[in-house]
Amino acid sequence: QVQLVESGGGLVQPGGSLRLSCAASGFTGDYYAIGWFRQAPGKEREGVSSISSSDDSTYYADAVKDRFAISRDNAKNTVYLQMNSLKPEDAGVYYCAADLSNRPIRVGALSLSIRYQYDVWGQGTQVTVSS
Repeated sequence: QVQLVESGGGLVQPGGSLRLSCAASGFTGDYYAIGWFRQAPGKEREGVSSISSSDDSTYYADAVKDRFAISRDNAKNTVYLQMNSLKPEDAGVYYCAADLSNRPIRVGALSLSIRYQYDVWGQGTQVTVSS
């Protein structure tokens, strides 16, 4: 069974950086897409960024564009989310999710929509931004 494990969260001061990892196991298909989401206490889940293996396309929510960068390392079966210039509003539990439909996908806004149904989710990693 496919499993996703997030790591890299922690406590950081405003303006600092963190690099989150989403390690996947058990997937043997040719194509996949990974989305990063976050959820702060009392707020709805928010899409952050996504990446596709088929065309290397990436997508960023406006709130994180130019500050975050998503990337992948196929050899390590891992997707990363580099977060720079962190703000208090970036705090929350960060989850990665995988589309395992094995179809070539060009990620866009839909991939971060609550309507987009990912097949598997990780357990989440906590990001705290506080001075």
